[in-house]
Parts: sequence; structure tokens; C-alpha cells
Amino acid sequence: MTQVALVQTDLPLPLVRRGKVRDVYEVDADRLLLVTTDRISAFDVVMHEAIPFKGTVLTQLTAWWLAQLPSTIEHHLISADTDEIIAAVPALAPYKAALAGRSMLTVKAEVVPIECVIRGYITGSAWKEYQAGGTLAGEPLPVGLRESDRLDPPIFSPATKAETGHDENITIGSVVEQLGPETAATLEAMARTIYEFGRATAEPRGIIVADTKFEFGWRDGRVLLIDEVLTPDSSRFWPADRYEPGHGQPSFDKQPLRDWLDTERRAGRWNGEAPPPTLPPDIIDATSLRYRDAYQRITGQPLDFARLGLPTPQ
Repeated sequence: MTQVALVQTDLPLPLVRRGKVRDVYEVDADRLLLVTTDRISAFDVVMHEAIPFKGTVLTQLTAWWLAQLPSTIEHHLISADTDEIIAAVPALAPYKAALAGRSMLTVKAEVVPIECVIRGYITGSAWKEYQAGGTLAGEPLPVGLRESDRLDPPIFSPATKAETGHDENITIGSVVEQLGPETAATLEAMARTIYEFGRATAEPRGIIVADTKFEFGWRDGRVLLIDEVLTPDSSRFWPADRYEPGHGQPSFDKQPLRDWLDTERRAGRWNGEAPPPTLPPDIIDATSLRYRDAYQRITGQPLDFARLGLPTPQ
């Protein structure tokens, strides 16, 4: 049976923005509250239905990674513990059930307007560009790569931040021109450090981190890691035991949803644009399970529903 999912929040705080997945509120001049809903998008279309526990996985996995990262990586998280958040912001007490397991209290930072993408394998938009001209963001790549081949060393592949539609790959030179050489170098170094740590952590657990994207922000002249980190939404997670270069790989995220939507599109029942088709319960459940499986594989523990104040999946 499909569990109830959270589609949207309405909290007694100023709403800063409502993204595809997160509702961001201003707590005060120095702090934000990030609430990760269960909304889901595929092929740049937000589905009408939400995926139970998806927001919890994204929040708790981010908090887990931030606790594991080297101390040299500064980040914005103050707490992802619901009781601690409510103690810090008492006005949220009546909304505890909605916030449980899916909220993060963070310091406020000025968002750096660049998506910092690290590609350890060639796939997605990078593979499409490579097929067309042997390049990535206009820069030449080695000849003879196959789809899903490992890239050594990984490639720092920055992109513009798009509010709607696809981000656009840009050159490192563009980042230098926009932000200056020092900031550009800092972003690349931090992104590489986090990715290498994440890849080394995930591989023994049977997951390949094919690529991932990070967001950073400025605060008091320092660069902080912000938003989500090494989650199924911000990364491509592939099962290592099924890795086979030369074609696309299955993934630990929206794969059941994408496969079903592809079937609907090929059958002529969906044109690939909004509004999306109604998702059947089995696709919702399969996608929810895929997210929870990724969390358990990476952290070594299943989601602790009781500790987080959440109902146990039925």
C-alpha cells in the first residue's frame, strides 16, 4: 500500500522559494529552514504524485554525508534533528509531523550561481555532447570513449544553474571569467575532494557514483557546501555488480519512474511535456523503495523510522 507523501508545506515563516523538491523558509537574518518534500520530477516535468519517504532519504543522506566529510569542507548545516530544530524555532512545534526527518536548519549563504558537476564516468548530457563532437563544454575529450566509460581523472564540468529546464555545461574559463580565478579554483578543489571521498566511500558498498553536482555559497568571505550532497537526486548511483560500459546503466533513483514514462511516451499516451500522466501505485512504491535502498546501501543502515518520528512503510 502506498504511504501518504508530503507534496507541499505551509509554515509560519517567510517563504524564500519553492523549488522542484525543496521549500525554503527564512528563519531570521542568519538562518534558513530547508524542507525536502516528496515531490518528484522526471524529464524536467514535475509529477502530480509524490514519492513517500523520498524527502526523508534526501535529507537524512545529506546529513549523513556532511557528518562523514573531512573537516576541511565547511558546510551550512546546523541541524537535521527535528527536535533540535523545533527547540531553535518554537513556532514550528505544531508542524512537527510535517517536518519530521525531512528538514534542515542551516546558516544563510549567498548562493554561488554555478552548478559544480564532477563526472567520474561519461554519461547523460556529457555523452550526448561527446557523441556529437568529441567534446565536453567545448573541450576535447580522449578519442574512443564508450558510453559509461570511467574517466580518470574525473572531470570538473561546471554548469549554469537553470530555474527551469536543463542546466547548460560551461567551460572552466567561463567560471574564471564570472567568479575570478581564486573562487573558481576553490570550487573545483572542494568539488573534487567531496566527489573522491564519496566515490571511495560508496564503491565498497556496491555503488558507483557516476557523477554528481554540488552547490556552494559564500558566507563571511568563505565558500560553504550547501543544499543536498551525494543523494540519488543530485548524483547518478549505479549498482557496481551490474556495471557494463558501452551502454546506459540502471540507477538507484528514478529508474522505475523513467522506464514507465518512456513506455508511456513510446505508446503515444504522453508527449513528454506537462501535464504528466497519472502514476500507478506500483511505480510510486517501486521508486520509493529504490530511494530507501540507496540510503541503506550507502549508510549501512535502513532508515530508522521510529527515531525520525515517521510511520513504518506498509
